[in-house]
Amino acid sequence: MEGNRSKFLQGMIAGVVLVILANIFATSVVPVLFKENEVLSQEVSKKKIDEIHNYINNFYVEDYDENELEEGMYMGYVYGLGDRYSSYMDKETFNKFMEQTSGIYAGIGAVVSDSDDGRVLVISPYDGSPAAKAGILAGDIITEVNGLDIRNAGVDSVVAMMKGKEGTKVNLTVYRKTDNSLFDVELTREKITVPTVSYEMLPDSMGYIRISGFEGVTYDQFKHALEDLKSQNMNGLIIDVRNNPGGILEEVAKISDELVPEGIIVYTEDKNGNKEYRNSDSQYLDIPLVLLVNGNSASASEVLAGAIKDYGVGAIVGEQTFGKGVVQSLYPLKDGSAIKLTTARYYSPKGISIHGEGVTPDYVVPMNQELSNRAGSLEFDEDIQLQKAVELLKQ
Repeated sequence: MEGNRSKFLQGMIAGVVLVILANIFATSVVPVLFKENEVLSQEVSKKKIDEIHNYINNFYVEDYDENELEEGMYMGYVYGLGDRYSSYMDKETFNKFMEQTSGIYAGIGAVVSDSDDGRVLVISPYDGSPAAKAGILAGDIITEVNGLDIRNAGVDSVVAMMKGKEGTKVNLTVYRKTDNSLFDVELTREKITVPTVSYEMLPDSMGYIRISGFEGVTYDQFKHALEDLKSQNMNGLIIDVRNNPGGILEEVAKISDELVPEGIIVYTEDKNGNKEYRNSDSQYLDIPLVLLVNGNSASASEVLAGAIKDYGVGAIVGEQTFGKGVVQSLYPLKDGSAIKLTTARYYSPKGISIHGEGVTPDYVVPMNQELSNRAGSLEFDEDIQLQKAVELLKQ
């Protein structure tokens, strides 16, 4: 017992000494130890990769591409974070991603998002797009692209696969939950200028603006719609972000600036506690306002909802939003590839984080899933959420 006690005390003393030494020599000892551990870790990893490669080289029965193996390794490394919003993009994928966020690209013409099972959910095809022409509907799930199973590939990678040169073909396998069918379609890619905003004047001078995504062209399209409706003597406005999966933070900040009074629109906080603010000025649209949301309203859509709700400048109508309250940053790599990492959480003007929770509407109006998937393209008599918005503006 005494021997054990003596060893325990010696261990405690040794531990204290190590802590003291680490504090005294923090600028010299710790970096050296870290460097040695890093080198050792790299050596172990390289040996393991070499071992796996030898097994593949000696026993794998099919042909394989060394570059694809390497790219798959990088993709799997970032995937190991367990974060559905972080991903690795090879050079081609990264270039296509940057094209998409600009709002102009060649592809199938549809808004898509992650599905619960790791595949890709069609939120809404653009009117007249290749996706719409092929009969793809909101709520359809894309399971394969050109014969490749895309489960857990990440929505960014799948979008990049569906894009390409104008006039080229892409084959999709689509699952339709409503009738439990699985079918293949061939689409011809077209040049798409993303119509992220549509609008109209409803009866009683009520303006209606639908925003399907926040891309590089969205604020200009929104501003045009807003000014046109104002010129028609609009006296109330409904903004519809149902099935809007989000997009560029700066775009939604500029739109929010048009709608809320002077103050904080949103702020982000990184892992070190550093905060970055987006603010609005004193000029804003001071008329009755309703924002329509549903379970597919995510990210930037929730930034808009949070700002409107916190300032009390409008009513939120619909269903609980998705709950994506984190921000991703892009880091280009030397070879032209890139990684997208979750680098911050965002907070509403009142400091509320909606991550994993979503924004609760002021007026909860449930709608069945089939209708909800088509929100924004429903007839007025079947859109009970839009009917509620009109009712509120009339009051």
